This record gives sequence, structure tokens and C-alpha cells, in this order.
Amino acid sequence: MVGDAGNTVFVSAASAWEITTKCRIGKLPGAVSIAADLTGVLAAQSLVSLPISLAHGQAAGALPGPHKDPFDWMLMVQAMRDDMVLVSNRRQFDSYGIRRLW
Repeated sequence: MVGDAGNTVFVSAASAWEITTKCRIGKLPGAVSIAADLTGVLAAQSLVSLPISLAHGQAAGALPGPHKDPFDWMLMVQAMRDDMVLVSNRRQFDSYGIRRLW
């Protein structure tokens, strides 16, 4: 369970990129303060930053299928390659064999 003390919850650099981009273009106006201090927000919630590696980038660029969101590609690849459960309500991830919660 995500809230269990024994679990480490990671936040991908791709999520930081997406949140900040959407704030900049006006699609997430309520998250501007979060986007401005993601490092502090993660630390306050005991969340761990998950960097993007070259291997993640290569694998994301090679993903097949019609899904076109590059942020989602990265989250899928990180979940697959790093053996993680992805917390998302997007059912499209299921067709890639992602272990998904929510």
C-alpha cells in the first residue's frame, strides 16, 4: 500500500517536468506553488526523486504503440525497468504490462 511506512514512494523527474510544463502553459494553475518548490514538497512528504537515465530515455523512445504522451512513456519505462508499481488512473498503461495502482 502506498501509505505504508515500509514503502518508498518515488516521484519521477518526468512528473516534475510535466507538472512544471503544465503550470507554465496555464493547465495547472492550482499547482504553481508546488511546481516552484518540488524538491521541498517531496522532502516534506518523505517522497524520493526518481531520476531519468539514458537507458530510460532509450527505452521510452523505443516503446511501440499508439500512445503519444512522452511523459507517460517515461513513467511506463521507469515502472517496467525499475520493477515499480505505477500509481495512475490511466488504463492505457495496462496494455503495456505495467503494474498499476488506482
